[in-house]
Amino acid sequence: MRIILAPMEGLVDAPIRETLTKVGGIDRCVTEFVRVTHGMLPPRVFYKYAPELHNRSLTEVGTPVAVQLLGSDPEQMGRHGARAVELGATQVDINFGCPAKTVNRHKGGCVLMREPELMHGITAAVRKAVPDHIPVTAKMRLGYDDRSMGVACGQALEAAGASEIVIHARSKVDGYKPPAYWEEIAKVREAVSAHVIANGEIWTVADYWRCREVSGCADVMIGRGLIARPDLARKIKASQRGEEIADMTWPEAVALVREYAEVLQGWLEDRYVTGRIKQWMNFLRQGFPEAEGVWPKARKIREVAPMLASLEEVPPVENGQERAA
Repeated sequence: MRIILAPMEGLVDAPIRETLTKVGGIDRCVTEFVRVTHGMLPPRVFYKYAPELHNRSLTEVGTPVAVQLLGSDPEQMGRHGARAVELGATQVDINFGCPAKTVNRHKGGCVLMREPELMHGITAAVRKAVPDHIPVTAKMRLGYDDRSMGVACGQALEAAGASEIVIHARSKVDGYKPPAYWEEIAKVREAVSAHVIANGEIWTVADYWRCREVSGCADVMIGRGLIARPDLARKIKASQRGEEIADMTWPEAVALVREYAEVLQGWLEDRYVTGRIKQWMNFLRQGFPEAEGVWPKARKIREVAPMLASLEEVPPVENGQERAA
């Protein structure tokens, strides 16, 4: 009954993986995708996206991190899978789920779901290039144009040697609009023997249990829900034990953002740091009424210190009511 932190390009970087895994409840993470095109990428690119390679592919608290690759050339993908393992990867994941137009236009991510044979070729090439004891896994959606390709693509991945398949319960065209079609994941799970992991629209503990019931999957991957509520995985783990724990408070969430910002400042210029913080803040608005209250001011600030200070300036409660999220 594992909970996996989803890869989210431009947001779920190494510093946020460190921050969230320290909160607890997360069993595994996956990196932002390493884009594979022509020519061999140097080690520094792998280390940029997966600095955990320097620590046996573990976060500071010991949570395993998979290296994710994105590309459409089987030979190049195989070579880069092998290189990732040489550099310390303990799991190689393949991205067939990214819906971004720029990625799809260059024949990467979800657009490959139009071609199950190519998905098979890519996965088989990585599986062949990577030592047998290293898991090769994949993440996909239910299809590109519609949700009709899930079973065919899942079977192609299984036949190619993927040991686990994460399925985001929407098509590319669906984007991120509710609902998530968990029942379609169940159809793929019933059609393959590879382990299937459900993903999509898990924002609460109740969502988690409904997803498990409808999809039939024991394990789930959570992205936006964990960014909005950093304690969601911890609360789910408690519910698995039949317990209920108190919600994270806004001051505790602010402390996480401060920790994240401090690490980011060692990586990026301040203007990029504030951009990443704003991305996280935008999700926190869905989990904390206080975040909604500070957002109008915080979103206009460009310097790190004033932005962090603004998070403490929660508007007073009006008429005894909390501000709606």
